[in-house]
Amino acid sequence: MLLPGRTALGGRGRLSHFQQGNGCATPPDTAPGYSAPPVAAHTVLVVDDDASIRLLCRVNLELGGFRVVEARTLGEASTALDEEQPSVVLLDVHVGTGNGVEFVPEVRDRRPDARIAMLTGTANVEELRGAGADALVPKPFDPEELVATVTRLAAEARV
Repeated sequence: MLLPGRTALGGRGRLSHFQQGNGCATPPDTAPGYSAPPVAAHTVLVVDDDASIRLLCRVNLELGGFRVVEARTLGEASTALDEEQPSVVLLDVHVGTGNGVEFVPEVRDRRPDARIAMLTGTANVEELRGAGADALVPKPFDPEELVATVTRLAAEARV
C-alpha cells in the first residue's frame, strides 16, 4: 500500500520491489484519479557512505517520483555530477573520510543550476548555514519531510 501523496517510480507503470513486497497490486499510475508528479524528470544524487541512509532516501524519493542515483564516496559523486546531471544533490556532511561541505563548491562550479541539501547528524547547523547549501536535513529525518524538501528544491532547480 502506498502512503498518501506517493506515486509509482517516475510514472513508468510498474511497481518497485518495495511496493511489490508490501502488497501493492496495481501500479499507482494506472489507478483512477492518478496524475503524474511534476518532478518526474528530476534526478537526485544521494551522497552518503551509509548504505541504509542511501536506501531510505532512494525508496522514499522514488516513491515521490524522482529518479535517484547513489554515490558512497565524493569520488563517485564527482563522476555522477557529469554523467547523471542531477537537479538536486543530497549530500552528507561526513562522507567516509571526505568532507561534504568542502564538496559544495565543486557542485556549484560544475552544476550551477542544481540545488543542494546537506544531510547532517553531527554538524553544527549554524555552521552549515554559511556552507552554500540550499537546505539542511538533520538526521534522523522524517521521510515525508525529506521528500517535501527535495520536491521544493527540484521545483527551484533550473536544469
